[in-house]
Amino acid sequence: MIFNVSSSLSALMAFGKKMGVIANNVANVYSEGFKKSRANLEEGYNGGVSVEINRIETPGHSVTMEKYNEIIHKEGSNVYLAEEISQAQIIRRYYQADLQSIKIQDEMLGDFLDIMG
Repeated sequence: MIFNVSSSLSALMAFGKKMGVIANNVANVYSEGFKKSRANLEEGYNGGVSVEINRIETPGHSVTMEKYNEIIHKEGSNVYLAEEISQAQIIRRYYQADLQSIKIQDEMLGDFLDIMG
């Protein structure tokens, strides 16, 4: 029973890290040359969840601007808000489901202790 709670808590921490990566990407959506990161969730030790963070090196959108009668080409970030928002919604639902499973495990443990006590 405790093993299940620890793996659920591990998943909650992993979801928090993934949400942090998403938040960083969104915060830098207009930063020049910023490269987004992705947090991949993997099965960890003893059924826990581990997080591997990778930087995505695809080129960003091209920005052309004129400054002092000179045309300048710059690379924008490779972050797309639609992708980040949809990922955040998915993680939000995973987080809710995991919290619900912890709540049910807590109720089951309470019932078990009531029966035994």
